[in-house]
Amino acid sequence: MDFDWAYLFEISLTGIAGGGLYALAALAFVLVYKATRVVNIAIGEMLMAGGYLFFTFAAMWALPLWLAIPAAVLASGVLGAVIERTVIRPLLGEPPISVFMVTVGLGSVLVGLVEMIWSADQRRLPDFMPSQPIMVGDAFLAPKVFWGAVVAAVFIAAVLLLFRYWRGGVALRATASDQGAAYSVGINVPRVFSLAWVASAMLAAISGIIVGSIGGISSSMGVFGLSVLVVVIVGGLDSVLGALVAGVLIGLVEALAGAYLGGEYKLLATFIVLVCVLMLRPYGLYGTRDIERL
Repeated sequence: MDFDWAYLFEISLTGIAGGGLYALAALAFVLVYKATRVVNIAIGEMLMAGGYLFFTFAAMWALPLWLAIPAAVLASGVLGAVIERTVIRPLLGEPPISVFMVTVGLGSVLVGLVEMIWSADQRRLPDFMPSQPIMVGDAFLAPKVFWGAVVAAVFIAAVLLLFRYWRGGVALRATASDQGAAYSVGINVPRVFSLAWVASAMLAAISGIIVGSIGGISSSMGVFGLSVLVVVIVGGLDSVLGALVAGVLIGLVEALAGAYLGGEYKLLATFIVLVCVLMLRPYGLYGTRDIERL
């Protein structure tokens, strides 16, 4: 029987589009790590919080979508600022494992708050993306996946441009390169730390809204963060380019494994890729060699 190349092309497109969502969430992780050297294990739960905030504004409060989406993103930014100021900043200078464990606890706290406020039941988000089928040649691509990838690509490009040309972005990059030098030239480093957490939380919220619009939201959405962690480790904890490349790679691997081996092998396949990459490049594809491992 001939190999179905059209099916392979269709699955590959789906995987690349899904990888764009991983890349956006991974970028949220990398922003915090580059600026503060904090390994934020709660990135999946922050993504979940953004989805639930959108659900609150759009479904429960019946705000128009053009207002509910930015309101959810801004509210998530406020949440990121509160987390940084009350939980993370008091631990500056402490051993990395202490901050790491705090983010683990933070994830559990966010899940508990979601279940207390909204319950653990799965919920659907209001539709806000076009539903017309997307055809690339003879390959079909689910419209929500396609438009989700387009939105992710737009925001990734916007973030890269902002942090390349905006004054706050320049300060963040300077702080990420050398905190002592940043202090010496007058950069308010604690404020940059807060900026990194705000930007990360807002990006996570956008990811949560897109992921939630595709598969619904629930208190177990944080599992998505496990794949995001695989992405950032494969790409390199401090590499923006690594987050983008690894996001597409892991999305492609998951799609192919799910199509040809079965859905239960998707996570196994990603961890096989993770182990292989770390055996060859212990700091990830694009990570720098001076990363402190926990």
